[in-house]
Amino acid sequence: MTLLLGIDIGTSSTKAVLCDGSGCLRASASSPHVLLTPQPGWSEQDPEGWWVATIAAIRGVLEQAGVSGDAVSGVGLSGQMHGSVLLGEDALFGGGAEGGALRPALLWNDQRTARQCERIEGTVGGRRELVELVGNAALAGFTLPKLLWSREHEPEVWAQVAAWCLPKDFVRLRLTGRVATDVGDAAGTLLFDVDGRRWHQDAFGLFELDSSISPTVLESCEVAGRITSWAAAQTGLCEGTPVVAGSGDNQCGAVGAGVVEPGLVLATLGTSGVIYAHCNESRKDLGCGGTPPGRVHTMCSADGTGKRLGHWSLTGCMLSAAGSLAWLHDAVFPDTPYAQLLAEAKAVEPGAGGLVFLPHLTGERCPHPDPDARGAFIGLTSRHSRGHMVRAVVEGVTLTMRQILDIFRDVGVETQRIRLGGGGSKTAFWRQLQADVYGVPVELPNTEEGPAFGAALMAGVGAGVWGDVAEACSEAIGITETREPDATRRAVYDELHGVYETLYPRLREQCAALGRFDR
Repeated sequence: MTLLLGIDIGTSSTKAVLCDGSGCLRASASSPHVLLTPQPGWSEQDPEGWWVATIAAIRGVLEQAGVSGDAVSGVGLSGQMHGSVLLGEDALFGGGAEGGALRPALLWNDQRTARQCERIEGTVGGRRELVELVGNAALAGFTLPKLLWSREHEPEVWAQVAAWCLPKDFVRLRLTGRVATDVGDAAGTLLFDVDGRRWHQDAFGLFELDSSISPTVLESCEVAGRITSWAAAQTGLCEGTPVVAGSGDNQCGAVGAGVVEPGLVLATLGTSGVIYAHCNESRKDLGCGGTPPGRVHTMCSADGTGKRLGHWSLTGCMLSAAGSLAWLHDAVFPDTPYAQLLAEAKAVEPGAGGLVFLPHLTGERCPHPDPDARGAFIGLTSRHSRGHMVRAVVEGVTLTMRQILDIFRDVGVETQRIRLGGGGSKTAFWRQLQADVYGVPVELPNTEEGPAFGAALMAGVGAGVWGDVAEACSEAIGITETREPDATRRAVYDELHGVYETLYPRLREQCAALGRFDR
């Protein structure tokens, strides 16, 4: 039997899945990570912890499936994006067995680099100029600001840096002894020529960085290396098993849901909310008509191979999606089960009786790149019940996701169908509400393993099981449910959307002023 291993190095845990040559899931296992927060707003992890968790997850999934490592034909990697892993010379020449990171990795949600972001945009000449150069605006979560922070604040560490990489790439270094990354993760560094799918030498020059210490860039389904004898002993895999380059969790999650063609969009409602669209050409959010540039991210998709270049994607991320519902539950109604709260919300008419919720509880990234953004209930009256409040939260999150879709449309990416993922897809009420708010059919795929499953399919492409990602997805992924938008409810949400999109701009200055009282 041909088995394919997908590994996703997430923020909270490493997950491993095994699927067979038809894409059928055979086993799944995970192992947790430790999060370090040495100062408020700082978020770090020890890369060695990812490796320990990876060993446990691989051995767990092999044991669960009742197979040995020689049954695995290929390995794919997915991971949290943007994190900075700094490596010394011993890591480069130890074949993966020696040399750890020089310091804990700064993660995607680390917020210490605001000043570096300002300097990056200033150096290039502005945000629009930066988006034109590398496809994305400077956000604290991206990799370049972290590298600059490390150079400025820890010169003794920076002096030892012989290479840097992204989180999943550290695990591949352990598995194969090779320092490399893929086009998708590279696109999230602010140092990449997204159009040309290579490192942008002008960007390295502008920020006085040595491009020779950056990882080799590969297409996502390209074989990046093979399991070494040392890694085989550690993990139980077979020496020589091919390991593909993989990609970031958003790209791999899209593959895992079969979103690999234009017009098909993935909407994932987890703690954060992500809209992902596949594009046949690079499209950049340069802003127009007074709208700021860089609200959504231009990345490379995960469908390229060693013989054929891949395509592109757009991604927009709101920070508190299902996390807003979790906040309402935990802070206001902790003794009420989620199912009851959602049942009460379903009983309320669309529009929540004129009650609107802005879900910007942890600042915002998209559609409003504003760390000072705040949440709000607007229109609250004595007539509103708990059900109204819950419905307003769910509607507010979904209307914000629709705003991201509007940005996609502004840059020329149309949405014909949307596939759903994350916790928000598990409730029929929220699935139908998404169809009504988005105004297009929504689909529920038959897989729930997300990025790890996508990485396993990509491993199959690299191992020759399938010719390309589209073939893998066609064979492995089906649709269990399709919901059409209801015309009456859609009309209500179209009208509500017109009001909703005016609220944040009118409250922007007040949110910033209120932040002075939050000490």
